[in-house]
This record gives sequence, C-alpha cells and structure tokens, in this order.
Amino acid sequence: MHNFEFVRPSSLADAVAALASDGAQPLSGGQTLIPTMKQRLNAPDMLVSLTGIPELKGVCRGDGGVHIGAATPHGVVAQQAAGIYPALAKLAGGIGDPAVRSRGTIGGSLANNDPSACYPAAVLASGATIVTNRRSIAADDYFQGMFSTALDEGEIIIEVRFPIPQAAAYVKFEQPASRFALTAVFVARYAGGVRVAITGASNDGVFRWAEAEAALTASFAPSVLEGLSLSGDNMISDLHGTGAYRAHMCKVLTKRAVLAAA
Repeated sequence: MHNFEFVRPSSLADAVAALASDGAQPLSGGQTLIPTMKQRLNAPDMLVSLTGIPELKGVCRGDGGVHIGAATPHGVVAQQAAGIYPALAKLAGGIGDPAVRSRGTIGGSLANNDPSACYPAAVLASGATIVTNRRSIAADDYFQGMFSTALDEGEIIIEVRFPIPQAAAYVKFEQPASRFALTAVFVARYAGGVRVAITGASNDGVFRWAEAEAALTASFAPSVLEGLSLSGDNMISDLHGTGAYRAHMCKVLTKRAVLAAA
C-alpha cells in the first residue's frame, strides 16, 4: 500500500472541499477500496472518510418511502428498514458476513457498482432516487455499465430514496466464498406496474428484464414467465457458471422472487 493522507471531515461541506484536492478519493466502508489499495491497484494521495458526517447516516420514513443515508452500514439497514421495506432489509442482511455488514455502506456499494452487488438490484427494481451533493438521479439513469455510474468527479452520494412497493422480494443465488450474487433478482410491484432487476448475471452490470416486467404487470404470477427467456450471449461466463447458465438462473430466480413477494 502506498502512503496517503487521511482526513475525516465532520460536515458535508468540508468533505466536498477536501475532495477538490488532486488525488483525493472518498472512503465510505472501504470494503472494496482498501483491498484494491493493499494490492496496489489503486493509489489515492488522500482518503476523505465520509463516516464522520451525521447527515449521511440513518434510516427514516419520508415522502411515502424510506430514505437511507449513504454512509449507513448494511447491518443498520437490515435492522431499521425491516418494518418499512422488508425486502430491502432482507437484502441488506444477506450481504457478506457480519464484519462486512458492520462496515460496508449503501452509498459505497452504489458508487462502486460492482456487477454482482446486491444493492443495485434493489435500487433499480424500486425505481429509487440517488441524491447527491449536486442533484437527484433516477435509478434508470444512474447505472451505466460495469463499475460505471452517472456520478461526476467529486460528486458524493448523500442518500437513497426508495418508494415502498405493494409487494417485493429479493432472491439471491450466492457464490459461497464471497457471498456476492452469482445471480440475483429483485422484484417490486407498484400500482403502476412491476419492475424486475437482475444483478450478478450481465457483463453490463445490473439490468431490468423488460419482458418479464410486462408479463408480470399483466398477471403477477410465476406461470406468466414460462414462455420467456434471456440470451446468454452477453452474460458473465466464468469458473462459477457459463453465460447460458446465468441466463437460465435469471428466469428461475425471478419465478422464486414472484412467489416470495406474493
């Protein structure tokens, strides 16, 4: 690991000012950033910790939904969102192990946008809004491919706003060593229709399955998915499973998520 300067501002304004320095990089839970620094794959000159800013933490009701501060650890989301958005709380409670859930944050996960991370599926399926220090970004506009987002240089996620669905469920087939999603599906049913988001499967990262959404909006039952399928051509293919396998799992897990939600 290279030498670096570490600062822990107590306000959002101070954090933004610190990130204006050349070579500065935000640090939230550090569950991805710190390992890459140890491997010398990343060498920031300054780490700006966001964990000392009170306004970036907490779970609360608001505007008919749930607002979650970007620096809120997964374990806190699992506990405090349980009575508001159970499917989201269950997702948070299944991320990594207790150590990861005590340090990792929702904002850090979304800023990193790992193609197999859990939170992107919840955000996209819920039609959530990512609020930064500069603007509000709709979930459909936020995710822009593997490890790529709409965030600009120096832009900080402040909170994520989730509208509460009528019914929802997250089903993950996890890689047992990392506990990342080998493939996972989040299904959310709203008055205006059903949204289906899949993580862990595509080379482009999290995505919505439009055909399944249309079928489930017409009839919220697993049977309507029988005639649908996804191509394995652009799916992740590795030692854990081929693209065709992951494409098949998308359908299997979507059926399970609909059953769980219903």
